[in-house]
Amino acid sequence: IASIMNRVRDLKNKYRNEDNITDEFNCTKISADTTDNSGTVNQIMMTTNNPEDWLCFLLRLEKRGVPQTDVSLLNRLIGRYSQAVTALPAEKHSQDESYARILVRFAELKALQDPEEARDQFHLARLNCKKFAFVHVAFAQFELSQGNIKKCKQLLQKAMECSAVPLEMLETALQNFHSQKKQLLSDDEK
Repeated sequence: IASIMNRVRDLKNKYRNEDNITDEFNCTKISADTTDNSGTVNQIMMTTNNPEDWLCFLLRLEKRGVPQTDVSLLNRLIGRYSQAVTALPAEKHSQDESYARILVRFAELKALQDPEEARDQFHLARLNCKKFAFVHVAFAQFELSQGNIKKCKQLLQKAMECSAVPLEMLETALQNFHSQKKQLLSDDEK
């Protein structure tokens, strides 16, 4: 048993230190805990605690239902996204796309419960991850959905000024805004 445990420990260390871990490996190494997922969360926090693993876990959790109609799932998701945001320091991960996606999705879920808290979360995402165009577009989409047309346009223009990438995404969102479309980006454009 000791020999097996040493081998397992060696394998864990090997994969933890390896730079070229694929996304598929990141998704499959997380346990498939189907209860409250505390085992999975603990595993992420104790081992890698990186945005990619958190995002993979959170997206898998979202597939269990429709948060817009399932209040229980929505509350669970908001709790888990909150945990991820707390566990991942912004100063370390602000250049990480997965971290930015976690912040944006957290804000989108909060919008289903409390638009003011969602606005704060979008603002936080924009402050911490301003290089990603999708962060700005998501915030602008939120403001547009709240009827704040001026704020929506202002957010898109500021995103252009701070050179968020990809620029094409911002240009498309602005074109759709000027065409008075309700969606700044279609699913295909995203």
